[in-house]
Amino acid sequence: MTRARMPRPHEVAAARRDPRLLRAWRARNDDPSWRGRGRCQSVDPETFFPAPSEPADAALALCRSCEVQGACLAWALEAGDCNGVWGATTPRERRAMLVAWRSGKIGAVSAS
Repeated sequence: MTRARMPRPHEVAAARRDPRLLRAWRARNDDPSWRGRGRCQSVDPETFFPAPSEPADAALALCRSCEVQGACLAWALEAGDCNGVWGATTPRERRAMLVAWRSGKIGAVSAS
């Protein structure tokens, strides 16, 4: 098992401009009933938690076509969850997004 490293500054800067993060920021206060509308409801949960040596392509493809992708990613970032695929992001991508999320400095939006 490998230890997760802290994201580098350029990764955090790129995450701040990532359209998936911007979508999550806008959806962060959405109705919590989004969970029942996710495309993942009809798929084996193991799909979203591949082993480190396995690709996450199937989960990412499913997430990209899901209507609640933003709310899902917002939930994962609020929870600090860096395991599995959430909101069409991998754990590595979310670690950089999490730094931006917690600072509130996302795109041109600030947390004030």
